[in-house]
Amino acid sequence: MLPVALPLLVFGVGFLAGRALLRPIAPGRKGDIEQATRRLPAGRLATASTLSPANPQPPNPAVEAPAAPSSKSLPDRRLNSSTPLPPAVTTPPAGGIAAGASQTAAPAQPATPQVGSPALSSAAPPLASAASPLAAIYQVTHKESATAIARRYVTKTSFVTVPDLEAAVRAANGGKRDDFFKKGDTVTIPGFLTEPIVEKPVSMRRDSEIRGIYLTGYMAGSLRGVELIRRWRAAGGNAVVFDIKDFDGMVNVPFNHPLAPARRPLISNLPKFARFLHSLGLHAIARIALFRDAYQAESHPQLAVHSRRTGQPWRENGKLAWVDPSNPKAQEYDLALASLVASSGVDEIQFDYVRFPAEGDQKDAEFAFESAHPDWQRSDAISDFLARAYQELHSHGVLVSLDVFGVMAWQRPVDLAHTGQDIAAMARHCDVLSPMIYPSHFFHMDGYANPGDAPRHFISESMERFREITGDTKVVLRPWLQAFAWRTKTYSPGYIRIQVSVSREEGGIGFLFWNARNDYSKLFPAMVLPDAGSGAAPSSPGD
Repeated sequence: MLPVALPLLVFGVGFLAGRALLRPIAPGRKGDIEQATRRLPAGRLATASTLSPANPQPPNPAVEAPAAPSSKSLPDRRLNSSTPLPPAVTTPPAGGIAAGASQTAAPAQPATPQVGSPALSSAAPPLASAASPLAAIYQVTHKESATAIARRYVTKTSFVTVPDLEAAVRAANGGKRDDFFKKGDTVTIPGFLTEPIVEKPVSMRRDSEIRGIYLTGYMAGSLRGVELIRRWRAAGGNAVVFDIKDFDGMVNVPFNHPLAPARRPLISNLPKFARFLHSLGLHAIARIALFRDAYQAESHPQLAVHSRRTGQPWRENGKLAWVDPSNPKAQEYDLALASLVASSGVDEIQFDYVRFPAEGDQKDAEFAFESAHPDWQRSDAISDFLARAYQELHSHGVLVSLDVFGVMAWQRPVDLAHTGQDIAAMARHCDVLSPMIYPSHFFHMDGYANPGDAPRHFISESMERFREITGDTKVVLRPWLQAFAWRTKTYSPGYIRIQVSVSREEGGIGFLFWNARNDYSKLFPAMVLPDAGSGAAPSSPGD
């Protein structure tokens, strides 16, 4: 069995190399998105307005469902290269992978307007401005810098970063140019919130072409991350995938649950972050790593996979990393987190690690479904969970997407037996399927000694196979593509353009790019240079 499962094993190792080993230590920790202390202000604060935040409407209708029961559908909200950008952002030059985005997307339908939602207008104002009616008055008790005041109050305003609020404070106080306010000065704090922000999903069709990048929780919750997001939008991107929970189990947003880890969330105000993304015209995709959860496996061993021999938590290659995907309490925890996030204004919930562990001593691993449902296979447990999750999350008006192993396109029985990823069944319980078809991860497959240098073959072969497997469903194929140099000597903007071009040719609608360090230095040039299909991109060795 080992020779048969070797590509899956190596795919997993490569996957972790891309998703774990390159992960930043903590970029942006010192520049958190809301760089403010939790102490009360030293001065006196007088609220100047009690206006409620914008966008207090009921949720949008649920998205169109192909298989799971749903009586509602969302109107189209396509985001493509023709979507007007906010005033401060310029349209990228013609060509590149941002061009031709409307080739595969469905015809647009007018979106249902939402009063006060900045995402529904290309000319929408930023989250707050110096002229905002939501303002407060701060009485300075000692000499204090404009930066310090902004840092103190940013969490209490609709501004996303300290520099944004500082600029607005200066504008709202007579265009202040010097750095300090004196004792006794009265400072207007614009954008002050008197009630929690309430944000709703922006309606869109599942087959809209999405062009996204991945951000860690650290990056998303930092000033550097905000700058990267703005740059991505200016380059022609229209979506951001950001971590709510990665495989370490740490939750990056406030989550009041008995099983949740206790730590300061990296994204302290998710509705505010979602509104910021919407204000730029970006599709907000919240990623949740499901059943590979090191924190839960270590802190709550009753949820972990168990060893048949010892009765203790089972370890995958020596690591305690997995909860039992069929354990009802583990499922309830993940679904509670997903529901909270879906009600916070994001547009899409993306599940990763939607599977059983694929490595380690498989015969020793014991799962709850084996006694509760003796006639089930691992794939039945996955499908049962997804059916319930899909119906629950659609009630919040969000899309649901699933990340799956690229190697599952080959449909080998041993891979299905280990992971439980029955692609045809899973496709009926989601809107979007995102196969991780990084060329470098197809180690020794199809006779290629260096698969990372054969992007054209592996993107084409993978997409063709996934399209055949899901042909009788309405699921959209939106692949994860490689934005890192692991196991390839040819990684470049041309390498990126080849992936996108071939994916489009094989029916992919949109794309997501993964780099665990969030280093997209090769991706940005690819967004504005001619497509691989134009002949400008060089062929990669091995194609």
